[in-house]
Amino acid sequence: MSDIEIHCNEEKGRKFIKSIERKHFLFSFVTSYTETSEIPGITVAGANPDFIKYTPPADAEFLQYGFCKTIDVIPMTPDGKPTPALLTRAVLDFANIPKIVINAGSKIYPKMPFIETNIPYGNNISEKPALEQSTVKDAIDYGRIIGRTLASCTNCLVIGESIPGGTTTALAVLKGMGIDAHVSSSMPENPQSLKNEVVEKAFKRSDSKEPYDVIANAGDPMIPFVAGMLSTASEVTNVILAGGTQMAAVLAFAKSVGYNEDRVAIGTTSYIIDDKDANLLNMVKSISDIPVLSINPRLEDSEFDGLRAYSKGFVKEGVGAGGSMIASILKTGIDSKKLLELIDKEYSRVTTSQ
Repeated sequence: MSDIEIHCNEEKGRKFIKSIERKHFLFSFVTSYTETSEIPGITVAGANPDFIKYTPPADAEFLQYGFCKTIDVIPMTPDGKPTPALLTRAVLDFANIPKIVINAGSKIYPKMPFIETNIPYGNNISEKPALEQSTVKDAIDYGRIIGRTLASCTNCLVIGESIPGGTTTALAVLKGMGIDAHVSSSMPENPQSLKNEVVEKAFKRSDSKEPYDVIANAGDPMIPFVAGMLSTASEVTNVILAGGTQMAAVLAFAKSVGYNEDRVAIGTTSYIIDDKDANLLNMVKSISDIPVLSINPRLEDSEFDGLRAYSKGFVKEGVGAGGSMIASILKTGIDSKKLLELIDKEYSRVTTSQ
């Protein structure tokens, strides 16, 4: 377990890890969408702009099947940089951690069994409010119902997400709530000026600091839904919010919804912690007294250029990759060397079968 680093509240982090070592885990994967992702240059998700809306369902299908159904290729850049779903699938399957998919506002449905919430996707926040106030309330309520149900099935609920453009809406939510936020990006060159420009356009419509107003004006459907999940799940069991910037936004909004701090940790990759453009740890400290756990999967030592790119700033995190790797280590006792072996093996399978 020594490969897992503990940040922020280290004492809580050690207790959290001890409480779930060798226990049962469940991975819940929330697919969602914001039309903010369609702004040119805002995200690397999807091989081209027309495919962005297919990224969440394709990630869900890949997690389950090892291939995609809504599109005929695995989400990967032309030069071989894969979706982080590849990392997540490799480690969850090895550890026999079950997966369940929840659609909370994706534009396209995955071709597989999933929980449907009927939450609408989010609007482009540079043009109009993200969501209706009633949608924000519904998302929280539905999240509470599903969070409580899933939490009752496991010792630790891991929550991951896929929402292209989500770091931009997360930035808007964090700033809207008065948090000094600098967010990560799926690209090595973080388009910070573009993101800030989009956020400023949203703030010109409304400068309310009331959390529900901030989400309705400048957020996305995933944030209130996962906040709802967190609120009830943490009453029942331990919860790992698997991600970086977007989970910080969930945490910030969840303060207005309520959750049990003693049963919550953020789980992410070392690439997010080391990101000089972002300030995840400072954001979390300013929001809540919870631990942040990180793992370095040592992708710089991979056999494949497409995976080594992660260690150079490409993607960094997504589809709950960091939290999934941490859960797999805690359940099985493997180390980061084994993680890399599993991920390389999955990459080899994917690239030779295409």
